[in-house]
Amino acid sequence: MQKNLVIVESPAKAKTIEGYLGEDFKVVSSFGHVRDLPKGNGAIDIDNGFKPTYEVSPDKKEVIRDLKKLAKDAELIYLASDDDREGEAISWHLKETLKLEDARTKRIVFHEITKNAIVKAINNPRTIDENLVNAQQARRVLDRLVGFELSPVLWKKIKTGLSAGRVQSVAVRLVVEREREIDAHQVSSFFKVKAVFDLPGGKEVKAELPGRFNTEDEAHAFLNDCKGAEFKINNLEKKPSKKSPAPPFTTSTLQQEASRKLGFSVAKTMSVAQRLYEAGKITYMRTDSLNLSDDALAAAAKEVVSAYGEEYSNTRKYTTKNSSAQEAHEAIRPTNFALHKLSAGERDEQRLYELIWKRAIASQMSQAEIEKTTAKIGISSRPEELNATGQVVTFEGFLKVYIESTDDEENNEESKDMLPPLTIGQVLRLNEMVARQGFTRPPARFTEASLVKELEEKGIGRPSTYAPTISTVQRRNYVVKEPRDGVERPYRELTLDAAFEFKAFDKVEITGAEKNKLYPTDIGMVVNDFLVEYFPSVVDFSFTAKVEKEFDEIAQGQQNWDEMIGGFYGGFHQKVEQAEQIDRREISSARELGIDPKTGKMVIARLGRFGPLVQLGETSEEEGAEKPQFASLRKGQYLEKITLEEALELFKLPRDVGMYEDKKVVAAIGRFGPYIRHDGKFVSLGKEYDPLSVELDTAIELIEAKRKADREKFIKAFDEDTEVQVLNGRWGPYIKFGKKNVKIPKEFKEKPLEITWEQALEWEAATPEKGKKAAAKTTTAKKTTAKKAPAKKTAAKKTTTKKTTTAKKTTTKKV
Repeated sequence: MQKNLVIVESPAKAKTIEGYLGEDFKVVSSFGHVRDLPKGNGAIDIDNGFKPTYEVSPDKKEVIRDLKKLAKDAELIYLASDDDREGEAISWHLKETLKLEDARTKRIVFHEITKNAIVKAINNPRTIDENLVNAQQARRVLDRLVGFELSPVLWKKIKTGLSAGRVQSVAVRLVVEREREIDAHQVSSFFKVKAVFDLPGGKEVKAELPGRFNTEDEAHAFLNDCKGAEFKINNLEKKPSKKSPAPPFTTSTLQQEASRKLGFSVAKTMSVAQRLYEAGKITYMRTDSLNLSDDALAAAAKEVVSAYGEEYSNTRKYTTKNSSAQEAHEAIRPTNFALHKLSAGERDEQRLYELIWKRAIASQMSQAEIEKTTAKIGISSRPEELNATGQVVTFEGFLKVYIESTDDEENNEESKDMLPPLTIGQVLRLNEMVARQGFTRPPARFTEASLVKELEEKGIGRPSTYAPTISTVQRRNYVVKEPRDGVERPYRELTLDAAFEFKAFDKVEITGAEKNKLYPTDIGMVVNDFLVEYFPSVVDFSFTAKVEKEFDEIAQGQQNWDEMIGGFYGGFHQKVEQAEQIDRREISSARELGIDPKTGKMVIARLGRFGPLVQLGETSEEEGAEKPQFASLRKGQYLEKITLEEALELFKLPRDVGMYEDKKVVAAIGRFGPYIRHDGKFVSLGKEYDPLSVELDTAIELIEAKRKADREKFIKAFDEDTEVQVLNGRWGPYIKFGKKNVKIPKEFKEKPLEITWEQALEWEAATPEKGKKAAAKTTTAKKTTAKKAPAKKTAAKKTTTKKTTTAKKTTTKKV
């Protein structure tokens, strides 16, 4: 047995590190967190300083058993979880759970998985930092208190199954408020003038008029005055300028740039970066520091000189403006600057590594030198001047390697071309002058990356929380990320050609098209409005940022974590108790839109069990009373914005399209979008067809295409039960037993026709029902909790009681 045991978080990391240490070391993984607050009773003892009760996760009991055996035989145990608060807490939980003795236990940290870093960490161990543990514990306890006390209030007052969280609710608020800013934006039009001038040798100069005209009449008057005018270069201004590189990546800037350049989601960026870190290719990817170590600076300078030359090297030390940033950590960088690209690994890993390498190496390169030229073009008949601008890069510097992207690529300076040779007094020949109608734009919707940037700028959350927060608000359906089609918008264009002939055109453009932007859902808006009104501190930006600072103070030993929680909990719990008294009708999401002129019935927009809907007519308990008619809202429609006219359009569905094979063809909208129903089967209409206008011929084509796809999907059925079928799926053949899908062993994937009934039954029996594992875990957790729960008032206990009552009430109403 090895003398030394090293415990890390992930198996991939363990494998990499074990290769760097000698045979006296055994490196194993804890597979992340080993224990947490239980889901049931006894989680937090509010009366005794918010003391938390932890339990080993059911899926980690075997891991703990194995680690205990290994730790018993080892002389020294090194706890080597990540160097952040969460990692410190993992080490603490391991020490407590494994009952490790102080004398035999060492805490080691490193920011990169290289041999030098690991050996250095082994030679410089420390003890567990209780302040960091307490900061993480405070975050966990506070988030549990908020979630467990607030969620039942949402169930009771709005809808069952909802949840709230300290950081996620602020993220939802940002998305909701941005959407309302966009709705409130009053579009105004203007006219922007641009001109093209011909030069000898087939060259041209593009220029534009600074400023805008507010009306078409003003733009028309300008173009009219330019008829027959002389255009002459009044002045040429050449200004040398320098451009500095961006600093190396932090967590948030990596997420933003990977989104812009690679199209990665925030979660994907962190997942790929985690793999690169565990493989020893980059430094730790959860950091808000811009710092690079002296060794890294020296290695970067050496590589710049070697690859590009002495004149391209410029060593820089960046400092972080954020006072709470951990400067002992480093920014995200390659562990080996000499490795420009990865030759192995997944394509996404190669692309992200190359992005990190370029950004880090560029940060240690010389400034780019740029000469900007502006030509002022006079108009003989008008006092205004047109501007022609261009630039030339006289020394590439860092631009040889990397150009930072922006959210608005239209304003990217690097897109400007160099101007052709011009002289003062030179007369230019007009090719065309265009005054195009433009429109003011509302604020841009958030992308995942720009939402992270906003959270960071407001001091909300930390590097480890960004990705989980963005994922959580989408998983809970408060926010959706999706592309949306634009709409046609007419605009005017006035032109003056080379012969000074004036023309006006009516044109159409597509506006409002969005690609993977974040939209609030109706339920997200309703929950947000409720929290803003009744729990303002939970969604207040400055208050949430203040809580983050208090976590930092706990981490630095400047504040006691239980006192910090106590300061928050008193007022918060009082708000919860007050919210219990609110009449649900006061916060109803229902809106009366008006009276249907045909039926005289009221049209209401409200939240239903499966989402937002409109309702025609009131619900009545009288026997024989006509039931109200319901229709789901379409994509992009909101409860708070839908009009009576739009709602009445929705009631035209379901719509009879015609008859096919003596059976009715019906078009409608369901939970998953528009569809065609025929002979008990459903066919999606997708984005291509509108259920209000789709014709019978098109519907028949879609029905037949679906039948063809279903036929190709079918492989075989069994004589013993024809309902059990072998089908072709996205990932290859599988067996369908009613609603249960059963995997086929690899050796039968190529010969599914040879599968016997006995084999199918055997595989089906070995496949658990959906949710069975989760149910088993929950049962185990409840049993454990029951044993551990103290006979005192606890946050979880109080909440559980409320939950049960609420659920029963809601069920009774619905039934």
